[in-house]
Amino acid sequence: MKLLVSLSQKPPMTSVYSAEQVLNHEARIALSQDIASYDLMNSAGAAVFTQLLKSWPKAEHILVLCGKGNNGGDGFIVAQLAHKKNIKLSVLLSCAVSQLKADALLAYQAMIAAGAVLLIDKVEERNNAKSLACIDSFTGEVIVDALFGIGFTGQLKPSLQRLVLSINHHTAKVISIDLPSGLCATTGQVHGANRDIQAIIADVTLTFIVYKQGLLTGKAANFVGTLLLAPLALNNAFTRRVKTNHYYSQYKQPLNLAKRLPASHKGISGLLLAVGGGLGMPGAIRLASEAALRCGAGLVAVSCHASNQAIIMYGRAELMLAPTTAELLDNSAPLHQAKTYLIGPGLGHDNEAEQLFTLLCATSQATKKNIILDADALIWLSKTKLSNTKLSNTKLSNTKLSKMKQHYHHWVLTPHPKEAAALLHCDIASIEADRFAAVSAIAKQYGGVCLLKGAGSLISDGEQIVINNSGNAGMASGGMGDVLSGIISALVLQSDDVFSATCLAAYIHGAAADIIANNNGQRGLLASDLFVPLQHLLNGKIPSH
Repeated sequence: MKLLVSLSQKPPMTSVYSAEQVLNHEARIALSQDIASYDLMNSAGAAVFTQLLKSWPKAEHILVLCGKGNNGGDGFIVAQLAHKKNIKLSVLLSCAVSQLKADALLAYQAMIAAGAVLLIDKVEERNNAKSLACIDSFTGEVIVDALFGIGFTGQLKPSLQRLVLSINHHTAKVISIDLPSGLCATTGQVHGANRDIQAIIADVTLTFIVYKQGLLTGKAANFVGTLLLAPLALNNAFTRRVKTNHYYSQYKQPLNLAKRLPASHKGISGLLLAVGGGLGMPGAIRLASEAALRCGAGLVAVSCHASNQAIIMYGRAELMLAPTTAELLDNSAPLHQAKTYLIGPGLGHDNEAEQLFTLLCATSQATKKNIILDADALIWLSKTKLSNTKLSNTKLSNTKLSKMKQHYHHWVLTPHPKEAAALLHCDIASIEADRFAAVSAIAKQYGGVCLLKGAGSLISDGEQIVINNSGNAGMASGGMGDVLSGIISALVLQSDDVFSATCLAAYIHGAAADIIANNNGQRGLLASDLFVPLQHLLNGKIPSH
């Protein structure tokens, strides 16, 4: 009996899009809804101004930084509305007025006609020093970032980097229109090592029509601030007509999960075999194993180095012990009775670790049992080929080795960026430059499901990608990934849909951390702190946070 996530119970998801998809279809869909492009610009500017007043109702002076494109046009609309509201206004333009075209020019003319004044133009050229002085001397409450829209790619010019640096060091709050200028809407990539000059660091980003995928993952979290969506009367038509395989998870609390039957017993949810905890590394597999228990695994047996057994059992008598070596584990009851395997936390890099990795993967593939690969197991996987001579030196039988394949549909891979780089034989920068391409490539190359960890973790089965919407910076501490692997293992154990179970696991992992952070703050958040809220979340005991 499967308990949590069935094939008919997909995770609740919102469609997200690349910049190219929006740029290619926005005008056509607006036309189909009888919305003129300039009317759409007016709606966008009005939505930003409304949000600005909602976020900072006491604002008396705002500075609007406009570019030459439609994003700048939105900024002119904001400026016009602010002027009409008798809010003191400063407007800077990054180009010459003569470079404004089409709707952006109309919006500029409407702003001037309303009586608002352009303070400086060409801020990125001859007037850069003057514009920097203007920003530094600005004593208002809010800066409106309308410099670049979703068509931006690449790196900001040095003159604009200086401008961005000045804004990012200012005490005023910042609202970015559609996206923070300098950020790629498709990948979330920002160029350069200095965060303060890479892109505008917004307090609020109001994006239009649909979510842009690059705003939801990776380093984008350093710049976006609070992300809000203004549908502009086009969201339904756009999502209906433009297909995507990228989604944003939208779980709501309390979670509506299936209840256990009154006559349930431990064998129904089943046995998880957790393998790791090499010499001197007991903590990771202990955290993963206890997380699995807290998330509903009926039984958890741990195979670890013999010297770690007492430490792993201490204070958690519910954990069972399995044989400590691959040779002893082979043909043992835990190996064959387990419904799901977890391998990797604290596994190590020695010969015994390799033996255990090969045994678990080969047995999983032979029996089609699900297996979660984390941490050191991913490094072993990155080194594994059918022709890998190291595997031929193992003491395990050649029959098991012959069944070891690199592409497998019953595993879940949980890399952080460094482990993802190892799996794809590239560098970490390449992973972070396009996390969507990376998670998809891993899932396609290795099979199964891949969860690429980090802010806005990505989950892919090679066909679709889901962006997780929970979690906080307090999770940047040791053991969090181990707890996640335990959660995934427990939910996969109780599910007939590995992809949906992995999406749910990513969510409740972050949601548990959010509950702790909301109560106690982010600093000092420990992986083991998640155990109690995890249990509450899975039992629907915590209201929306």
